[in-house]
Amino acid sequence: MPESQNIEYKESWRDEYIKWICGFANAQGGKIFVGVDDKGHVVGLQNAKKLMEDIPNKVRDALGLLVDVNLLSVDSKEYIEISVSPSTYPVNYKGEYHYRTGSTKQLLQGASLTQFLLNKTGTKWDAVPVDGVSFRDLDKESFDIFRREAKKSGRMTAQDLSMTDEELLNSLNLVVDGKLTRAAVLLFHRKPEKWFGGAYVKIGFFGDGPDLQYQDEIYGSLFIQADRVVELIYLKYFKARISYDGLIRVERYPIPKDAMREAVYNALMHSNYSSGVPIQIRIHENEVLISNDCVFPANWTAETLMQRHRSEQYNPKIANAFFRAGYVEAWGRGIENMCRLCKDYGVKTEYTVHPGDVMLAFFAKQETAATQSATQSTTQSATQSTQKYLPIEIKLMHYLVANPRATQGQIAKYLGMNLNTTKYYLNKLGKLEVPAIKHEGTTRKGSWMVLIDLENL
Repeated sequence: MPESQNIEYKESWRDEYIKWICGFANAQGGKIFVGVDDKGHVVGLQNAKKLMEDIPNKVRDALGLLVDVNLLSVDSKEYIEISVSPSTYPVNYKGEYHYRTGSTKQLLQGASLTQFLLNKTGTKWDAVPVDGVSFRDLDKESFDIFRREAKKSGRMTAQDLSMTDEELLNSLNLVVDGKLTRAAVLLFHRKPEKWFGGAYVKIGFFGDGPDLQYQDEIYGSLFIQADRVVELIYLKYFKARISYDGLIRVERYPIPKDAMREAVYNALMHSNYSSGVPIQIRIHENEVLISNDCVFPANWTAETLMQRHRSEQYNPKIANAFFRAGYVEAWGRGIENMCRLCKDYGVKTEYTVHPGDVMLAFFAKQETAATQSATQSTTQSATQSTQKYLPIEIKLMHYLVANPRATQGQIAKYLGMNLNTTKYYLNKLGKLEVPAIKHEGTTRKGSWMVLIDLENL
């Protein structure tokens, strides 16, 4: 059995391995096998019985935890199993907080440590009060937008909406001990970026290449951003395909507007605003990429998002305000509905999940591409399916041919993209119906192979 989220192997015992026990306790628990090499082969211990007595005492004194230590043997070779249960409270080792993720141990620092402590104490990030801001600092337009949308949705009564702004914030649970919460500042302050550097949206048009052609940055409260981002995309960045049904003019945009709204509202609700990274919307000829930093519930994957799932909010107070405004549902069905809308419209959707962020890709039909430009087609050899590649993907593949041992960081630097966008294109090219690239070997020592004939592109 290989090492995993819950399994760690050590050939011998060192007291520093208490850090690994700390990491398991702060995560989902796990087991450390001492006397076993990295491949899972038992090598045995000479002092197993002594360790049976020493380890529980050392762990208790260092961490305040009780662990189960069991003596096991294979082929007359003795080894030890240390079983660690998940802790309901934060556990530190000499003032340091360690955490098990995947098959590695991480030292929590900065924003990740803050988030961990909030989670362990049952406090959500957006519920923390903010110093230095008062009710008088909040934005009238943002309250007007909320009241307008909440009235339209019917999720708040006329009596609720006739409250003063301060009473309304209290009714939405956005005030703690007389102080505005982070959620209140993000939702209703005109300049939330004063406290949270990434609290805005960047939109960029890239056409059919990697170079930015024009862009916008949308600032303001989350309600102002929600009110303006989607409209700006459809007015400035998308062009509709015009047709006529008799005398009636029909406009067809590359992506259904309700699906785009759902995607933007989800990003605004669930972003990790402590990261300082704005929501980014990249618009290409035939695809739109929406990415935001986020903190996923444990064990969630891209498949979890695409399937029917329970609603779990990273920012529940922001999510509740969006629900009251009628922007979203409360049952975790928004993504399911968005995907259904896109499927009916002929648009493919795909989520790519990284440890600290998520990217949603919309693949538009070519006849309704963002600017209706002529679409380049590429033909593979007779044994390959016909597939179309973006110019940036062709550029990437040419680079891999010349630099088969390039790291993802080197590829990103060459393309002038951030690492997550580069990973997206690498992953996409490797998972086509007829894969265009392949990676062999380990992450550090592997190499890239281009599987198609680039001369015919």
